Amino acid sequence: MTAPSATASPAMGSAQPVRFEPSARYPDPAIAVLDPAFLALRVFSASVEQLATGMRWAEGPVWFGDGRYLLVSDIPNDRILRWDETTGATSVFRQPSNHANGLARDRQGRLLACEHLTRRITRTEYDGSITVLADRFGGRRLNSPNDIVCARDGGIWFTDPPFGIHGWWEGERAETELPFQGVFRLDPHSGRLEAMLTDLAGPNGLAFSPDERTLYVVESRAKPHRLVWAWDVGDNGHLSNRRLVIDAQGPGALDGLAVDTTGHLWCGWGSDGTLGADPERLDGVRVFTPQGQAIAHIHLPERCANVCFGGARRNRLFMASSHSLYALFVNAQGAV
Repeated sequence: MTAPSATASPAMGSAQPVRFEPSARYPDPAIAVLDPAFLALRVFSASVEQLATGMRWAEGPVWFGDGRYLLVSDIPNDRILRWDETTGATSVFRQPSNHANGLARDRQGRLLACEHLTRRITRTEYDGSITVLADRFGGRRLNSPNDIVCARDGGIWFTDPPFGIHGWWEGERAETELPFQGVFRLDPHSGRLEAMLTDLAGPNGLAFSPDERTLYVVESRAKPHRLVWAWDVGDNGHLSNRRLVIDAQGPGALDGLAVDTTGHLWCGWGSDGTLGADPERLDGVRVFTPQGQAIAHIHLPERCANVCFGGARRNRLFMASSHSLYALFVNAQGAV
Protein backbone atom coordinates (compact mmCIF):
# COMPACT_ATOMS: atom_id res chain seq x y z
CA MET A 1 0.00 0.00 0.00
CA THR A 2 1.13 3.55 -0.64
CA ALA A 3 0.97 6.69 1.47
CA PRO A 4 -2.40 8.20 2.38
CA SER A 5 -4.15 10.25 -0.28
CA ALA A 6 -3.32 13.94 -0.08
CA THR A 7 -7.06 14.69 0.06
CA ALA A 8 -7.65 12.61 3.18
CA SER A 9 -7.91 14.52 6.44
CA PRO A 10 -6.67 12.45 9.41
CA ALA A 11 -8.96 12.45 12.42
CA MET A 12 -7.56 14.15 15.52
CA GLY A 13 -6.39 12.11 18.53
CA SER A 14 -6.93 9.07 16.40
CA ALA A 15 -5.86 5.52 15.78
CA GLN A 16 -3.34 4.63 13.09
CA PRO A 17 -4.50 6.03 9.71
CA VAL A 18 -5.21 3.62 6.90
CA ARG A 19 -2.98 4.02 3.86
CA PHE A 20 -4.98 4.48 0.67
CA GLU A 21 -4.22 5.48 -2.89
CA PRO A 22 -7.12 6.40 -5.21
CA SER A 23 -7.19 4.79 -8.61
CA ALA A 24 -5.59 6.76 -11.43
CA ARG A 25 -7.54 4.69 -13.95
CA TYR A 26 -11.13 5.08 -15.17
CA PRO A 27 -13.32 3.23 -14.65
CA ASP A 28 -12.11 2.62 -11.13
CA PRO A 29 -11.33 -1.13 -10.85
CA ALA A 30 -12.55 -0.99 -7.25
CA ILE A 31 -16.09 -0.67 -8.61
CA ALA A 32 -17.02 -4.17 -9.72
CA VAL A 33 -20.05 -4.39 -12.02
CA LEU A 34 -21.87 -7.64 -11.23
CA ASP A 35 -24.80 -7.00 -13.56
CA PRO A 36 -25.26 -4.63 -16.54
CA ALA A 37 -28.12 -2.96 -14.65
CA PHE A 38 -25.51 -1.12 -12.56
CA LEU A 39 -23.97 0.63 -15.56
CA ALA A 40 -26.75 3.23 -15.46
CA LEU A 41 -25.80 4.02 -11.85
CA ARG A 42 -22.05 4.21 -12.37
CA VAL A 43 -20.21 7.46 -13.10
CA PHE A 44 -17.48 6.29 -15.48
CA SER A 45 -15.01 9.01 -14.50
CA ALA A 46 -15.47 8.86 -10.71
CA SER A 47 -13.31 6.93 -8.29
CA VAL A 48 -13.39 6.03 -4.60
CA GLU A 49 -11.89 8.78 -2.41
CA GLN A 50 -10.68 8.62 1.19
CA LEU A 51 -11.92 11.74 3.00
CA ALA A 52 -10.67 11.05 6.52
CA THR A 53 -8.91 8.28 8.41
CA GLY A 54 -7.67 7.34 11.86
CA MET A 55 -10.97 6.40 13.51
CA ARG A 56 -11.38 3.22 15.55
CA TRP A 57 -14.87 2.20 14.37
CA ALA A 58 -16.67 4.60 12.03
CA GLU A 59 -20.46 4.41 11.93
CA GLY A 60 -23.71 6.28 11.41
CA PRO A 61 -22.92 8.91 8.73
CA VAL A 62 -25.48 11.67 8.15
CA TRP A 63 -25.34 14.57 5.70
CA PHE A 64 -26.16 18.19 6.60
CA GLY A 65 -26.65 19.89 3.25
CA ASP A 66 -27.49 23.25 4.79
CA GLY A 67 -24.00 23.37 6.33
CA ARG A 68 -22.21 21.32 3.65
CA TYR A 69 -20.80 18.88 6.20
CA LEU A 70 -21.12 15.27 7.22
CA LEU A 71 -21.23 13.85 10.74
CA VAL A 72 -19.88 10.38 11.47
CA SER A 73 -19.65 8.47 14.75
CA ASP A 74 -16.31 7.14 16.02
CA ILE A 75 -17.83 4.88 18.65
CA PRO A 76 -14.83 3.57 20.67
CA ASN A 77 -13.32 7.07 20.78
CA ASP A 78 -16.62 8.36 22.20
CA ARG A 79 -16.99 11.18 19.70
CA ILE A 80 -18.86 12.40 16.65
CA LEU A 81 -16.64 13.83 13.94
CA ARG A 82 -17.48 16.48 11.36
CA TRP A 83 -16.09 16.39 7.83
CA ASP A 84 -16.39 19.76 6.04
CA GLU A 85 -17.05 19.67 2.29
CA THR A 86 -15.77 23.20 1.72
CA THR A 87 -12.35 22.67 3.32
CA GLY A 88 -11.90 18.91 3.48
CA ALA A 89 -11.06 19.27 7.18
CA THR A 90 -12.13 16.85 9.88
CA SER A 91 -12.89 18.15 13.38
CA VAL A 92 -14.60 17.00 16.55
CA PHE A 93 -18.30 17.84 16.58
CA ARG A 94 -19.07 16.30 19.98
CA GLN A 95 -16.95 14.58 22.62
CA PRO A 96 -17.97 12.80 24.72
CA SER A 97 -20.83 11.55 22.60
CA ASN A 98 -22.04 8.81 24.98
CA HIS A 99 -20.61 6.37 22.42
CA ALA A 100 -23.11 7.51 19.80
CA ASN A 101 -23.73 5.15 16.89
CA GLY A 102 -26.51 5.77 14.35
CA LEU A 103 -27.26 9.38 13.39
CA ALA A 104 -30.14 10.92 11.42
CA ARG A 105 -32.07 14.16 11.00
CA ASP A 106 -35.69 14.71 11.91
CA ARG A 107 -38.13 16.53 9.63
CA GLN A 108 -37.08 19.86 11.18
CA GLY A 109 -33.40 19.18 10.45
CA ARG A 110 -32.34 18.44 14.03
CA LEU A 111 -29.77 15.76 14.82
CA LEU A 112 -31.06 12.44 16.15
CA ALA A 113 -28.56 10.11 17.82
CA CYS A 114 -28.48 6.54 19.11
CA GLU A 115 -26.35 6.53 22.28
CA HIS A 116 -24.86 3.24 23.44
CA LEU A 117 -23.56 4.39 26.83
CA THR A 118 -26.81 5.96 28.03
CA ARG A 119 -28.97 3.45 26.10
CA ARG A 120 -31.17 6.18 24.70
CA ILE A 121 -32.33 8.20 21.68
CA THR A 122 -31.62 11.94 21.79
CA ARG A 123 -32.36 15.03 19.74
CA THR A 124 -30.02 18.01 19.54
CA GLU A 125 -32.01 21.24 19.61
CA TYR A 126 -31.14 24.35 17.61
CA ASP A 127 -29.40 25.87 20.63
CA GLY A 128 -27.28 22.75 21.15
CA SER A 129 -29.17 21.43 24.14
CA ILE A 130 -30.03 17.72 24.28
CA THR A 131 -33.53 16.29 24.59
CA VAL A 132 -34.00 12.64 25.56
CA LEU A 133 -36.66 11.10 23.32
CA ALA A 134 -36.59 7.51 24.57
CA ASP A 135 -34.56 5.45 27.02
CA ARG A 136 -37.06 2.92 28.36
CA PHE A 137 -39.81 0.65 27.14
CA GLY A 138 -42.36 -0.68 29.59
CA GLY A 139 -40.24 0.65 32.45
CA ARG A 140 -37.15 -1.29 31.32
CA ARG A 141 -34.00 0.23 29.88
CA LEU A 142 -33.39 -0.11 26.16
CA ASN A 143 -30.51 -2.37 25.07
CA SER A 144 -28.23 -0.05 23.05
CA PRO A 145 -29.96 1.82 20.19
CA ASN A 146 -28.01 1.23 17.00
CA ASP A 147 -29.43 2.77 13.81
CA ILE A 148 -32.15 5.34 13.23
CA VAL A 149 -34.34 6.89 10.52
CA CYS A 150 -37.08 9.51 10.50
CA ALA A 151 -40.12 8.96 8.28
CA ARG A 152 -41.93 11.73 6.43
CA ASP A 153 -44.72 11.69 9.00
CA GLY A 154 -42.17 12.48 11.70
CA GLY A 155 -42.15 8.99 13.17
CA ILE A 156 -38.71 8.01 14.45
CA TRP A 157 -37.68 4.39 13.89
CA PHE A 158 -34.66 2.72 15.46
CA THR A 159 -33.13 -0.68 16.09
CA ASP A 160 -32.09 -1.86 19.55
CA PRO A 161 -29.61 -4.77 19.66
CA PRO A 162 -27.35 -5.25 22.71
CA PHE A 163 -24.04 -4.64 20.90
CA GLY A 164 -23.15 -1.56 22.95
CA ILE A 165 -23.49 -3.33 26.32
CA HIS A 166 -21.41 -6.41 25.46
CA GLY A 167 -18.20 -4.82 26.73
CA TRP A 168 -16.20 -1.62 27.19
CA TRP A 169 -15.40 -0.90 23.54
CA GLU A 170 -18.61 0.60 22.13
CA GLY A 171 -20.17 1.46 25.46
CA GLU A 172 -20.19 -0.17 28.88
CA ARG A 173 -20.87 -3.74 29.92
CA ALA A 174 -24.37 -4.15 31.32
CA GLU A 175 -27.22 -6.63 31.53
CA THR A 176 -30.16 -6.55 29.16
CA GLU A 177 -33.48 -5.64 30.71
CA LEU A 178 -35.75 -6.21 27.74
CA PRO A 179 -36.57 -9.82 26.77
CA PHE A 180 -36.16 -9.01 23.05
CA GLN A 181 -34.07 -7.04 20.56
CA GLY A 182 -36.53 -4.67 18.98
CA VAL A 183 -37.32 -2.32 16.16
CA PHE A 184 -39.11 0.65 17.72
CA ARG A 185 -41.19 3.57 16.47
CA LEU A 186 -41.60 6.83 18.36
CA ASP A 187 -45.00 8.24 17.44
CA PRO A 188 -44.70 11.86 16.21
CA HIS A 189 -48.01 12.95 17.76
CA SER A 190 -48.30 11.15 21.08
CA GLY A 191 -44.59 10.58 21.74
CA ARG A 192 -45.48 6.99 22.59
CA LEU A 193 -42.75 4.39 22.03
CA GLU A 194 -43.99 1.30 20.22
CA ALA A 195 -42.23 -2.02 19.67
CA MET A 196 -42.91 -2.76 16.02
CA LEU A 197 -40.73 -5.92 15.75
CA THR A 198 -39.57 -8.19 18.56
CA ASP A 199 -38.42 -11.38 16.81
CA LEU A 200 -35.10 -10.47 15.14
CA ALA A 201 -31.58 -11.49 16.19
CA GLY A 202 -29.38 -8.41 16.13
CA PRO A 203 -31.60 -5.89 14.29
CA ASN A 204 -29.17 -3.41 12.78
CA GLY A 205 -29.43 -1.10 9.76
CA LEU A 206 -32.85 0.05 8.60
CA ALA A 207 -34.20 2.18 5.75
CA PHE A 208 -37.42 2.97 3.91
CA SER A 209 -38.18 2.54 0.24
CA PRO A 210 -38.59 5.85 -1.65
CA ASP A 211 -42.39 5.84 -1.17
CA GLU A 212 -42.01 4.67 2.46
CA ARG A 213 -44.41 1.80 1.83
CA THR A 214 -41.62 -0.70 2.55
CA LEU A 215 -39.31 -0.95 5.56
CA TYR A 216 -36.00 -2.79 5.25
CA VAL A 217 -34.21 -4.12 8.34
CA VAL A 218 -30.88 -5.95 8.56
CA GLU A 219 -30.88 -9.01 10.82
CA SER A 220 -27.17 -9.10 11.57
CA ARG A 221 -27.14 -12.13 13.88
CA ALA A 222 -29.38 -14.38 11.81
CA LYS A 223 -28.13 -17.94 11.38
CA PRO A 224 -26.60 -19.28 9.25
CA HIS A 225 -26.47 -16.10 7.11
CA ARG A 226 -27.01 -12.38 7.65
CA LEU A 227 -30.28 -11.18 6.11
CA VAL A 228 -32.28 -8.16 4.97
CA TRP A 229 -36.02 -8.41 5.52
CA ALA A 230 -38.78 -6.22 4.10
CA TRP A 231 -42.23 -5.37 5.44
CA ASP A 232 -45.17 -3.45 4.02
CA VAL A 233 -45.79 -0.29 6.05
CA GLY A 234 -49.42 0.58 6.81
CA ASP A 235 -51.23 3.16 8.88
CA ASN A 236 -49.43 4.27 12.05
CA GLY A 237 -46.43 2.21 11.02
CA HIS A 238 -48.19 -1.15 11.12
CA LEU A 239 -45.95 -3.78 9.52
CA SER A 240 -47.12 -6.79 7.53
CA ASN A 241 -46.11 -9.21 4.78
CA ARG A 242 -42.60 -10.02 5.98
CA ARG A 243 -40.35 -11.27 3.18
CA LEU A 244 -36.67 -11.98 2.62
CA VAL A 245 -34.92 -9.60 0.22
CA ILE A 246 -31.17 -10.27 0.67
CA ASP A 247 -29.27 -13.28 2.00
CA ALA A 248 -25.59 -12.41 2.52
CA GLN A 249 -24.72 -16.10 2.13
CA GLY A 250 -21.47 -17.71 3.15
CA PRO A 251 -19.08 -15.44 5.06
CA GLY A 252 -20.67 -12.16 3.96
CA ALA A 253 -22.00 -9.77 6.62
CA LEU A 254 -24.39 -6.81 6.43
CA ASP A 255 -24.53 -3.75 8.64
CA GLY A 256 -26.14 -0.43 7.60
CA LEU A 257 -27.85 0.49 4.34
CA ALA A 258 -29.27 3.37 2.31
CA VAL A 259 -31.85 3.48 -0.47
CA ASP A 260 -31.76 5.62 -3.61
CA THR A 261 -34.71 7.23 -5.41
CA THR A 262 -35.14 4.24 -7.72
CA GLY A 263 -35.24 1.80 -4.83
CA HIS A 264 -31.77 0.29 -5.05
CA LEU A 265 -30.23 -0.82 -1.74
CA TRP A 266 -26.64 0.24 -1.00
CA CYS A 267 -25.42 -2.01 1.81
CA GLY A 268 -22.39 -1.81 4.07
CA TRP A 269 -20.60 -5.13 3.59
CA GLY A 270 -17.76 -7.19 5.00
CA SER A 271 -16.63 -10.52 6.35
CA ASP A 272 -18.44 -12.22 9.23
CA GLY A 273 -15.04 -13.24 10.63
CA THR A 274 -15.46 -16.97 10.09
CA LEU A 275 -12.55 -19.19 9.16
CA GLY A 276 -11.67 -18.90 5.49
CA ALA A 277 -13.50 -15.59 4.92
CA ASP A 278 -11.72 -13.30 2.46
CA PRO A 279 -11.98 -9.66 3.63
CA GLU A 280 -10.30 -8.32 0.49
CA ARG A 281 -13.12 -9.79 -1.58
CA LEU A 282 -15.95 -8.92 0.82
CA ASP A 283 -15.10 -5.52 2.33
CA GLY A 284 -16.94 -2.54 0.86
CA VAL A 285 -20.47 -1.77 -0.31
CA ARG A 286 -22.74 -4.12 -2.23
CA VAL A 287 -25.58 -2.74 -4.34
CA PHE A 288 -28.88 -4.56 -4.89
CA THR A 289 -32.04 -4.05 -6.89
CA PRO A 290 -35.29 -3.69 -4.91
CA GLN A 291 -35.85 -7.38 -5.67
CA GLY A 292 -32.56 -8.34 -4.00
CA GLN A 293 -30.34 -8.98 -7.01
CA ALA A 294 -26.70 -7.99 -6.47
CA ILE A 295 -25.58 -5.68 -9.29
CA ALA A 296 -22.31 -4.14 -8.01
CA HIS A 297 -19.66 -4.25 -5.32
CA ILE A 298 -17.58 -1.22 -4.35
CA HIS A 299 -14.35 -2.66 -2.99
CA LEU A 300 -12.75 -0.85 -0.06
CA PRO A 301 -9.62 -1.66 1.96
CA GLU A 302 -11.81 -1.83 5.07
CA ARG A 303 -15.11 -3.31 6.11
CA CYS A 304 -17.94 -0.80 5.58
CA ALA A 305 -20.34 -0.35 8.49
CA ASN A 306 -22.80 2.20 7.15
CA VAL A 307 -23.54 4.53 4.25
CA CYS A 308 -25.54 7.62 3.36
CA PHE A 309 -26.07 9.88 0.36
CA GLY A 310 -25.18 13.56 0.38
CA GLY A 311 -23.65 16.39 -1.58
CA ALA A 312 -25.41 19.19 -3.41
CA ARG A 313 -27.33 16.76 -5.64
CA ARG A 314 -27.54 13.86 -3.15
CA ASN A 315 -25.46 11.77 -5.55
CA ARG A 316 -22.36 11.31 -3.42
CA LEU A 317 -22.21 8.04 -1.51
CA PHE A 318 -20.46 8.38 1.85
CA MET A 319 -19.10 5.15 3.35
CA ALA A 320 -18.17 4.86 7.04
CA SER A 321 -15.65 2.03 6.98
CA SER A 322 -13.88 0.85 10.12
CA HIS A 323 -11.05 3.42 10.39
CA SER A 324 -11.92 5.74 7.50
CA LEU A 325 -14.56 7.73 5.68
CA TYR A 326 -14.76 7.16 1.90
CA ALA A 327 -16.90 8.73 -0.84
CA LEU A 328 -17.92 7.99 -4.41
CA PHE A 329 -19.98 10.03 -6.87
CA VAL A 330 -22.68 7.89 -8.48
CA ASN A 331 -25.49 8.37 -10.98
CA ALA A 332 -28.12 7.90 -8.29
CA GLN A 333 -29.66 10.11 -5.63
CA GLY A 334 -30.47 9.21 -2.06
CA ALA A 335 -34.14 8.93 -1.22
CA VAL A 336 -35.40 11.56 1.21
